[in-house]
Amino acid sequence: MPVDLHQHLWPEAFLTALRERRSGPRLDGWDLHLPGERTHAIDPAHHDPFARAARAAAAGEELVCVAPSAALGLDRLPPAQAEELAGAWLEGALALPPPFRAWAMVGIQEPDPAALRAALERGAVGLEVAADVLAAPDGLERLAPLLDVLEAAGAPLLVHPGPAGGHDAPNRPDWWAPVVPYVAQLHAAWWAWAAGGRDRFPELRVCFAALAGLGPLHGERQRARGGERAAIDPLTFVETSSYGTQAVDAVIRVLGIDVVCHGSDHPYCAPSPAAALGDAALHAIRTTNPGRLLARITEEVPA
Repeated sequence: MPVDLHQHLWPEAFLTALRERRSGPRLDGWDLHLPGERTHAIDPAHHDPFARAARAAAAGEELVCVAPSAALGLDRLPPAQAEELAGAWLEGALALPPPFRAWAMVGIQEPDPAALRAALERGAVGLEVAADVLAAPDGLERLAPLLDVLEAAGAPLLVHPGPAGGHDAPNRPDWWAPVVPYVAQLHAAWWAWAAGGRDRFPELRVCFAALAGLGPLHGERQRARGGERAAIDPLTFVETSSYGTQAVDAVIRVLGIDVVCHGSDHPYCAPSPAAALGDAALHAIRTTNPGRLLARITEEVPA
């Protein structure tokens, strides 16, 4: 079953909740206002569920996992606001037509394990968290009640860039935030997880967006500065969004192919050309590996 682990599609209930807000993050029509960042014009066609389902069918994608995008910063709103938006997201996302399934979101000021458990029971595939939250000095401690729920349920964690904030200043080019602060966050989150996450959560499956900001490629430098070589972790995955053959091949040389999965970040990233790695590698990246990450979900979907 070909899978895309990382797309964004905002259902009507979520759009309505964003439009009802009077401070960022909020929508004014189709203009997205984020705190400390420029205004982003959203294309309504990108959030047409039936057009997106047709696009997925044309691409041969039988399962597409959608998330609200941790880059919006919804998780760090006051608890009542975060809870309201998380509820609107889940209500709308669970009602999307096939092939869509939803990553859950939760607030982090007062993490609510019961709310996450309920979201998983309702059909969420797992939890999206912001990379900067995981990378923070207290990140694992703050997220621990949520990660305990995921581990117990056999549900995965998706690590996605958080808000760019002041880094996305008006004088920066449009590509700056995705290429600089987003990548830096993922890089830091990868090493924060390597330094203590797996020891604390030995059975949790986790997937880092965008090849973890190419963090895996810095193992030589980590060892040169006193770090120890770690064995390949079969439960820590990366997905490919925005990267092509050169970067994917480099990461495979470090991690092996069994933990590399397909993700596109559609519609916020132009599709990358299919990695020229051969049919067997593409089958592993698009079908076999995401199937292991999402074992709890793919078992429910007819082949």
